[in-house]
Amino acid sequence: MSAPASTARNVDGLYAIVLAAGASTRFGSAKQLVRVAGRPLLHTAVTRAAEVTGTALIVVLGSGAAQLAPLLKHTAASIVINQEWREGLASSIRAGVARLPAACSAVLLLLADQAAVTADDLRRLAGSWRKQPHHIAAALYGGFCGAPAIFPRSSFRALSELRGDTGARGLLTRNADRVVRVPMPSAAVDVDTPEDLLALEGPK
Repeated sequence: MSAPASTARNVDGLYAIVLAAGASTRFGSAKQLVRVAGRPLLHTAVTRAAEVTGTALIVVLGSGAAQLAPLLKHTAASIVINQEWREGLASSIRAGVARLPAACSAVLLLLADQAAVTADDLRRLAGSWRKQPHHIAAALYGGFCGAPAIFPRSSFRALSELRGDTGARGLLTRNADRVVRVPMPSAAVDVDTPEDLLALEGPK
């Protein structure tokens, strides 16, 4: 499948993994399908990631995968189905990392519900990582670091050993001395509840 003309060429081995396997229990329906600015959240996240990594892009689906996969038909993404999605975010990270090729030098982890994160935000993150490619580059918001974040290959084993529903935040904490913090207020916005969506859309 060819990538859209607007995507970047992957020249430095950076891959992206969009994490979209959750059941959206707090939202009440598949929030990956919710439209913001006329587009489903999942499609927007994938498009923004592709602008940074081109076709070097994996989307991890789990709950509702059959319903969500058609959204990705005309994108550059490869789909991975996480059969263990009920465990939480760590299982999706493991599933995605397991599919990274040997040529991958680092991975960008992005949450599908971070609706306000832009392609420019991701490009700034990637730029920070390229200046220190052996470090972790992570978004800084609300006083702490989190996703989106870029992990070098040296972190892949630790990513593959994560467990539970806390994602990679513990890994960022344990490696605080080699984390490049990239201010990104937009990363604080996620869509967990219908109220979050209303706040994001603003007054009508």
